Amino acid sequence: MVSLTGWWQRRSGPARIELYTRSTFHFLALAEMAILGASLASGVAGPWLGLLALVAVHAALCAVLQARGLDWLLGRRERPVGLLTAVATLSVGGAATALALRSDSSFLSGVDVSVLVVGLFTFGLGAMALAVRGTRPRLYSVLGAAVGMAAVCALLGLPGPTVAGFAAAVLVTSGVMVLTSGCAVWLLDVVRELDTARELQSQLAVAEERLRFGRDLHDVMGRNLAVIALKSELAVQLARRGRPEAVEQMIEVQRIARESQHEVREVVRGYRKADLAVELAGALSVLHAAGIDGTAEGDDGSALPSEVQSALGWVVREATTNVLRHSEARSCTIRLSTGASAVLSVDNDGVPEAAAGGTSGAGLNGLRERLAALGGTLDTESRAGAFRLTATVPLPRPEVSAPVAQQSGLVV
Repeated sequence: MVSLTGWWQRRSGPARIELYTRSTFHFLALAEMAILGASLASGVAGPWLGLLALVAVHAALCAVLQARGLDWLLGRRERPVGLLTAVATLSVGGAATALALRSDSSFLSGVDVSVLVVGLFTFGLGAMALAVRGTRPRLYSVLGAAVGMAAVCALLGLPGPTVAGFAAAVLVTSGVMVLTSGCAVWLLDVVRELDTARELQSQLAVAEERLRFGRDLHDVMGRNLAVIALKSELAVQLARRGRPEAVEQMIEVQRIARESQHEVREVVRGYRKADLAVELAGALSVLHAAGIDGTAEGDDGSALPSEVQSALGWVVREATTNVLRHSEARSCTIRLSTGASAVLSVDNDGVPEAAAGGTSGAGLNGLRERLAALGGTLDTESRAGAFRLTATVPLPRPEVSAPVAQQSGLVV
């Protein structure tokens, strides 16, 4: 059981929908054999076996056409024109043969030919719908099948009401089958497009972080590097002239270089100062854009110290990126509570089983380092496809002044 569920859990959302769609189409081949085979169950041995063999070949060709037609619609192979022609020919030919044998009761005594004839057209068109792209061509194929059915019946000399009945039956049943096949393909296309958009969203989030980092790094280093270059050039010229001021300039270069090193370290550590409120709003915006139900609960963090806000803002940023890149979440909840400690938790569902145990990584290790500098901790918990990340930062106790302490009856 675990291996079966793991096999399913390891598949992405689009892969699951595709597997379900293919299984449904293959089930139609079995349904065709069951329904049309039952209609031949009471026939005479010779014609019954021949028509049953025709139904079996027709069902097998339809199953292969559905599989290859779906691959064609997904852009994985060429259009199966040969199979499309074979299924169309066998559907029309088989229906015409059954109608021709219908006139001789000694051949098909007790056989419900109408079910066989309509079924061949219905299941055949359902398979051919996957080898045709667009709503209009599929609609025209249904109308063409109804007209073709009427023409075949008329050529065999069947009475007018019978011709109209067969044509109407083919029109209705084939229309329903083609509509069902088209909707299944449409659903698969929508899921694939949403997955592509979600992947692009995560890539855009990463690109935005890179742009922000590049902008901050340029702002920090641009001026300092220019000053270092100018002062170094001045120091070289003074040294060549034997002027003692060269030492002063190199000391200044050393000071600026150390300041630049400190500022770069600050940029790398926290992208300067992260505003918790801004990061929460940005996280909810990105989650909603990715189709995830994102909510923020509890305190807004505006009263927290700036260093705590910066650390928790980075937690929100990293956790949101992980939700976008490493899960198939439908909902994500961010909670912040304050007391003796500031506790920020991020809960999301849709975590694949293969990734559920991932509690380490460059991003999470970086968060632990940032929180450890403030005496905080980072915990992760995964269970039943859900993942929780909890960051805890102790808050400094407010200092109680002497007058306030005396008013409250405390001995100082």
